[in-house]
Amino acid sequence: MVLNKNIKIIINYLLGPIVFVLLLLAIYKQLLQKANWHESLQQIKNAISGPQQWKIWLVFLLMIANWGIEAKKWQLSIAPVQHITWWRAFKATLTGSTMASFTPNRMGEYLGRMLYIEEGKRIQSISLTILCSFSQIMVTMITGCAGIIYLLWDLHHNTMVHVEMIHLWLSVLLIIVLIILLLLSIFYFHLSWLVKLMKRFRVPEKYLVYVKILEDIHTNILLRILFLSFLRYCVFILQYYFMFSVFAVPLTFLQTFGSISVVFLVLAIVPTFTFLTELGLRWEASIQLVELFSTNTVGIFAGSFGIWLINLVVPALAGSLLILGIKLFKNK
Repeated sequence: MVLNKNIKIIINYLLGPIVFVLLLLAIYKQLLQKANWHESLQQIKNAISGPQQWKIWLVFLLMIANWGIEAKKWQLSIAPVQHITWWRAFKATLTGSTMASFTPNRMGEYLGRMLYIEEGKRIQSISLTILCSFSQIMVTMITGCAGIIYLLWDLHHNTMVHVEMIHLWLSVLLIIVLIILLLLSIFYFHLSWLVKLMKRFRVPEKYLVYVKILEDIHTNILLRILFLSFLRYCVFILQYYFMFSVFAVPLTFLQTFGSISVVFLVLAIVPTFTFLTELGLRWEASIQLVELFSTNTVGIFAGSFGIWLINLVVPALAGSLLILGIKLFKNK
């Protein structure tokens, strides 16, 4: 137990920051290699206070829509266990985003949402909350495959030196993700199989209670959850499209979709140790893929950072105030 605790400490407090620093150094090196990085930096300064700053406020509004859709999706997911209002679900998602900031792969998000579930129902709601996240991963994989196909098509018209290596990397990734997606799709629409499998292997009843609720989830509900996940995904793409436009990264909507959908795919399948590690990975993946369409590395860097700040940091700060409110209420 002591060994396991030490490993967790190393991962959370040493390995995560080390990976982030290494990614930051790699990005810094890429920025310095750009001859016009000073001009790009000046463009960013002008954009923040220029006539296109309305797009930044629009991205803020889309952030609210993003978490609002997620709240509706979670409200729908846990309905078999507990009926809650959309506003309560919205507060739960913000609280979950705060807890996720301090845990590997955002696992603390589930714990944060459980604070809004009645005692005695929290165990069953865990599997439904995971189902909610599972649907988003499936949408990320589906759109990620579409993005890879678009990038592979575009690479035929690209004269960059390292294009062959990118083509190979994307082709391998596409095959792997398609296989995983096929298996996940079968599992998603046949959740009762998991329960039957656990019963066949005589899993104790105290563990079965976590997943038994999945047997009663109707296909229509699963499709609605998937649709909301896709709607939320569209909001993500729009945010990047507007943010890149602000920072002088002239991508079409299709180019934004093709590159960012693969970035999301990478973020979904590559483990991140801390909040900062996810930021570093987001920067690195965005620069590598968006540079296929634009050489404004500084603009790509700024746009990705802006999205991270608005979509994750701001909601996490709001969620921290909600957690404080929960603690004060309990103390009373």
